[in-house]
Amino acid sequence: MSPHVLKSLLLPTLCVLSAVSQMMPNPYGLPVSLDNAKKAAAPALAEARKNNWQMAVAIVDTGGNLVYYEKMDNTQLGSINVSIGKARSAALFKRSTKTFQDGLAAGGAGLRILGLEGAVPVEGGVPLVMDGKIVGAIGVSGDTSDHDGQCARAGAEALK
Repeated sequence: MSPHVLKSLLLPTLCVLSAVSQMMPNPYGLPVSLDNAKKAAAPALAEARKNNWQMAVAIVDTGGNLVYYEKMDNTQLGSINVSIGKARSAALFKRSTKTFQDGLAAGGAGLRILGLEGAVPVEGGVPLVMDGKIVGAIGVSGDTSDHDGQCARAGAEALK
């Protein structure tokens, strides 16, 4: 592929990312500890239990590396990798996966999100922020994307 073609493909994507990046300007901090990862997972799982949803919850550090994982009994097996992918996407791109979902749903330039390696355009991944810095992210999967997001936000709020 010629540099001109590559540039014409990447420039619009970078413009979309630039606009979206203003939503989560927080810098990275030290990676989330195991204790804090468990503190984030607990309310996410509690929210799922309260609503009778079976969920998988993954917590990753700032580099997208798995720190903690828990799956409720009878959760669909496909949610294992999806929850990890949502967490990685939120950590590496410094924004919730709902941002990508909304961009994709808008169509037009938002469709370029599909070309971003590792960007998961399904709600349920949320950065974990402590003292104004991103320390990792939580990813939840197992029910509708709205429900996944509700549980992920409950987990993320526990560390603020």
